[in-house]
Order: sequence, then C-alpha cells, then structure tokens
Amino acid sequence: MTDLKWSTAQALAPTRLLTSTLGVAMLTHAVDAAAADKVADAPDDSRRRAHALESVRVSANTYTSSSPKFTASLLDTPRAVTVIPREIIQQTEATSLQDVLRTVPGITFGAGEGGNPNGDRPFIRGFDSESSILVDGIRSSAGQQREVFDIDQIEIIKGPSSAYGGRGSVGGGINMVSKAPLDAEFLHANLGIGNAAYTRGTVDWNHRIGRDSAFRLAVMGNKNHTADRNGPEYQRWGIAPSLTLGLHSADSVTFSYYHLQSDDQPDSGIPYNNPFAASSPNASLNGNGKPIRVPHNTYYGLNDRDFQRQKTDLGSIIYKHSFDSGWVLRNSTVFSRFANDYVWTQPDDSQGNFLVNGGVWRRANTRSSSTTNLTNQSDLTGQFDTGGIHHSMAAGYELSNENTSRSSYRISPSYTGALANGACAIGQGAAADYWCAPVISPNPNDPWQGELAKGLNPVSLSTRTRSLWLFDTMEFGPMWALNLGARYDDFRTRSVSHTSASGAVSQARNHASFMNYQTGLVFKPVETGSIYANWGTSSNPPGVDAGNGADGLALTNDDLKPESSRNLEVGTKWDLLDRRLTLTGDVFRTEKSNARVNTAGRGSDQINAGKYRVDGVELGFNGRLTDHWNVFGGYSYLKSKLVEPGPGVANAGNKGKQMTNTPRNSFTLWTTYAVTPALTIGGGAYVMSKVWGDIANTKWVPGYTRLDLMASYAVNRNLSVQVNIQNLTNKYYFDKAYAAHYATVAAGRTGIVNFNYQF
Repeated sequence: MTDLKWSTAQALAPTRLLTSTLGVAMLTHAVDAAAADKVADAPDDSRRRAHALESVRVSANTYTSSSPKFTASLLDTPRAVTVIPREIIQQTEATSLQDVLRTVPGITFGAGEGGNPNGDRPFIRGFDSESSILVDGIRSSAGQQREVFDIDQIEIIKGPSSAYGGRGSVGGGINMVSKAPLDAEFLHANLGIGNAAYTRGTVDWNHRIGRDSAFRLAVMGNKNHTADRNGPEYQRWGIAPSLTLGLHSADSVTFSYYHLQSDDQPDSGIPYNNPFAASSPNASLNGNGKPIRVPHNTYYGLNDRDFQRQKTDLGSIIYKHSFDSGWVLRNSTVFSRFANDYVWTQPDDSQGNFLVNGGVWRRANTRSSSTTNLTNQSDLTGQFDTGGIHHSMAAGYELSNENTSRSSYRISPSYTGALANGACAIGQGAAADYWCAPVISPNPNDPWQGELAKGLNPVSLSTRTRSLWLFDTMEFGPMWALNLGARYDDFRTRSVSHTSASGAVSQARNHASFMNYQTGLVFKPVETGSIYANWGTSSNPPGVDAGNGADGLALTNDDLKPESSRNLEVGTKWDLLDRRLTLTGDVFRTEKSNARVNTAGRGSDQINAGKYRVDGVELGFNGRLTDHWNVFGGYSYLKSKLVEPGPGVANAGNKGKQMTNTPRNSFTLWTTYAVTPALTIGGGAYVMSKVWGDIANTKWVPGYTRLDLMASYAVNRNLSVQVNIQNLTNKYYFDKAYAAHYATVAAGRTGIVNFNYQF
C-alpha cells in the first residue's frame, strides 16, 4: 500500500480502516502513542511534518474490540459490531454519549420523565438499551448522562446479546472504554469556545514512571447553553487519574478513579398536539400527533425551580497476569456510586391546557436517587489446538451487587393541570404562582418562590447477579470458523416502597435464572472477506434496571418470567482496495417473545403475552477512497411490528403497529479530506425518518436531515485549530420522543473553535 506522499517513517502510516458492521473504527490510541515515541526521536523536519499529519487527518488502521469475549478479529466476528474511536469523538466535537452514538444509524434516543429517569436512553434496532450500557465491560447502573472526556472508544454490539453483556441487551449493548496509562510521554490540552456560551477545556496527560509504570490524568470543565433554546444550561467538571504498575511485566495492576459532577438547567421539551383520548369531549381539538408548532426557542421551564444535579464516582482495580503459555488472567473489582437529583418541567402532561385554556401547565417531574454497584469480574483467555482445530477461548465469571434508594420531591404550593380548576384554569403568571405559562414566548425567569423537600414516597431496591460465561472460536482451516458462546445468570432483585400519604409499605421481589447463547458460522472465501450466519439470544427480567431506569420492578410484574429475544442474522464483511476500504452488510430478524404487556392500560397488572419483531438491513462503508480522502458511514432499514399486543380491549388496537423510537430509514456519513499536510476539511450528514413515540402510533416526531462541517489546520507541530459547525442549516428537529407527553428539541446551529495543543 502507498502512504501519503508527505508522510514519513515516523508519521502515522495510513494503513487500513477496519471495524464493524457500520464501520467507524480508525486510528487506535495505542498506535498513536507508539507513533508519538518514534516521532520524538525523529529529525526536526520529520517531526514537524508528522505532527501536522497527526493533527489534521484521520489515518486508518486495523482495530479490535476491547472485550475478551470477542475471540476473533472483528472481520471474522459473526455479529454486527461497531467501534467508535476517540478520533471520531474529537473530529465531530462530541462531548456526550448521545453525541457519539449519533454517528451510528439505527440508534435513537428516548426521553425521560419522573419514574423513568432523565438520562441516557438509547434504542438499538428499536429496543430500549438504557440498562445495557457498560463501562470497561462492567454494567453502568442507573439512568445518567454520560461524558466522554475520559473515553478512548465506544463499542456497540447489535442484536440480542445477553451472552456478552448479561441481562437486558435485547437490541444490543454499549461498552465505553476508558483511557488507560500508556508507555508514552504526552500532554494533550484543548480549549473550545463557541456560541450559546460554549466553553470547554480538557487535559490528557500521560507520564512514564521508571521503565515499567505509567500515570495518566484526564481533566475536563464544560459550560454551555443549548443553541436557540432560551433556557437550558449545562455545566460540569470531571477528573480521572489512573496508575498502572507493571506495563511490560507478567503481572500488572491498574488503579483508576473517575469523578464527574454536573449542575444543569434541563430542557423541558414541547408537548404533542393531540393530548385528548378519543373518548374525550375535547378530542376534536386534537392535532395529528406531532409536537405543537411553536418557535424553536420556546422553553417552558422555570429557572428558579428547575435543576438537575448528577454526581458519579467510580473506582477500579484491574489485575492482569500473563502466563508463559500465552494465556491471560484478568480480574476487575469496581465500585461506583451515582446520584441523580432533579426537578424539571414536563410540559402539560397531556392535559390539553394549550388547546382549552391557552397555556401550558408546568408540571414538575422530580427525582432524588442514589445507586451503588460493587462488581468483581474475572476472565481467562488463551489459545490451544485439538487435532486440526484451533481454539481461541475466553471464560469468566461476574459477581455484582447493586443498591438503589430513590424518592420524589414534595413541592408547595403545588397546582394540578386539570382543565377545570388547575393552574391554567386559574390563570397564567402570578395568579397560579407561575405554574402556567403562555404557549408562545414563555418566560423561564418567572419568579417562582415555592418550597422543595426530598423524601416523598421513598423506595429502596437491591439487586444481586451471579454469572458464568464461556466463548470459543474454532478454526477449521483457513476458510471456516465456528463461534460459540454461552452465559448463565442468576438474578435476584427486591424492592421496598413506602407511600408517604398513607404510610403503606409494599414489597416486590423477583428471582430468575437464565441461559443465553451466541452461535455463528464464518466462511472466508479469501483472507480479506467473510460471510457469516449468526443466532443469538437475550433475557430481560423484571427489574432489569436495578431500580433506576425505565424497566423497573413493581407489584404489577414481580411474578413474571424474563422476556426472551432471539436474533437471526446473515452478513458479510470485506476489506477491499489493498485493505484500504471495508464494506459490510447484514440482514436480520429480531423477535422478542414473552414480552410484558399491561392488561388494562398504563399502570395495570402485566402478563407475559406480547411479541415484537424487527426485520432489518444494514450497510456500512469505511476507509480511504484515496490517499487523502477518508469516509465512513452506514445505512439502516428497520421494519418493526407489534405482532402480538396481548389480551384486552386496551391492547387490541395496537396489533400490527410499529415499535416506538424505530426509524424505518436512517443514514450517517462522516468524511474528511486532507487538502494539504496542514489543512483538513470534513463534514457529516445525519438522516433519520419519522419515529413513533407511543406503541399506539398516535404520537410522533418528524424525520430530519442534519448537516455538520469541520475544518482543521496545523499551525505547527504543537498547535492545531479545529472549527466545527453543527446543524449547519439550523434545522428545527426533535432528537428524543417520549411515549405519552412530549418530545425534546435538538440544539440549533452551533459553532465551536477548538485550540488543540500537544506535546
């Protein structure tokens, strides 16, 4: 393969871009650090050119998942897997998990409320994956809003995958891989400024200690408003030190700590225009089901009342021993604590005041929760031969204990949203203590002077999981491989709920044991191509969220069996053009059976009687079209259907309807072009079709196309400047849909200038 004409032996060689089904993996951090060492010893002119290249273009390189459960390269893994490295995070100016996942077609986001916490809620292939997010292979409990300042890459596995991630994982799972100490010396600092009061600074420092140890420190401070939203404000800071002893030894241990703290003014969203049931005398006032038509900057929140404060603390110890035979034993012990505290405005709660009384009820959704998680996980990986079969095996166990305490806020004075005698019936503004806002031009600075008190309706939950798993890739010569995996989980969860008004106490508990499997057959007609068939399963028990998510344990479901899902998938992956370009594709069917459905509407008893189905096609392309032009992206087609809604009049009308948050079509593209050794230009396109908010297909948000631009210029070997324009056309679109009441408005046009310093 021919390198770029201005590259040197010390520069980052543009080999190939390999990844996953949707292809977004590029240069690895480890390769980056190794190249940095070589650059340090190069002549000054070579160093200058190398640093220029490093700062302005995306080089391609073979990349793999961090999970030991993947016992083959991604090219030969019979599953749809996407790896997003830090270069994409940096180039797209992504600062949150949601920002990063936007680059992957087939992923959408659901909105939170009170019972369903306001945090990250991704949907993968149409299925809620809020409780299927891992950090360094360990489950990340609780609904939270995750930062990426200490993240090296993000891995997404698609389709039912409880064999890999345990409970949940119906649509797939997400693993966030943290930065770790390297055998290198570097300092990367970034300062970003932009419109909407955007200011962000990060530092990433790695330092060798002697010959066999290293220390790494990541620090972040961020403050911004949401462009053209007239109210939401976000500020946070974080720090993440880590220390590795024994970088090159048979025995190594890594100590790490992560702290993130935020103090936000959350967005309140826009209500749907059809709040009334068909049986309501006001039903004729309903619109077609999309959010009401108001200016983009319409914000119904109250600055004097609303807030969201989150705090995450995570400490881990990872011990690794490498045997002379090549086998590796790793043990991870992780303790985490996450707190989520908020009061935020949910606009009108489907009461219809904006149609009858001319105002929007500022309902207060509240939550005060704390979740702790102690996990110990071990895995053993290695290779061996039996006869003519080569085995790559991984085995392990996981022990975890999660505990959640949560309650709501008591607010006084408090007003309802009732049409006849609620806040908006009394009047807008001071008449109802600002609990009712005008539909157009609401004032977030209205002087609310009520009182807040924690402790309303407290709930405590405990969840215990014990798991064993085994994976093996068996190679029958150069053309055939069989991938097998299995995982056993013993899952126990228990909740105790107190009703403050009556003093009543209720208890719920669920115990489930389940096996899940992964089977894939791979045919390699040539070394650079594979064709595969895959079958995988997942189990989703009541209380899968450990008390802090959208799928909780309750008296209405505590006696039910886990939901069961399976995925049948056929796909292919090819490295072309001297391994410079990767093309991928797959066709799949995912079915969830034994699904929990309400017997008489929302909040009623549930039974295992539902069935959901998604048929889909995914295409991916990634790599270098020329020596200067990098491109990656993907397309997703999802045909979803509620096959069996369950018994009862309330469910009968939903049969055959589409699933929520499941776009029929979605497309993503990110591309960069190195105009000169110092100047790179690029851009992105994100296209998504209409999605339904509710299973009855009466609430929806329109499809959209968002365009982004980027340009980067290397001033010298230490300093580069990057400019990003996100949502170039200032598109008014919605990026989260809730089932019943509202949708969240995406940011308007945002311009950011970043100054990147590296040494």
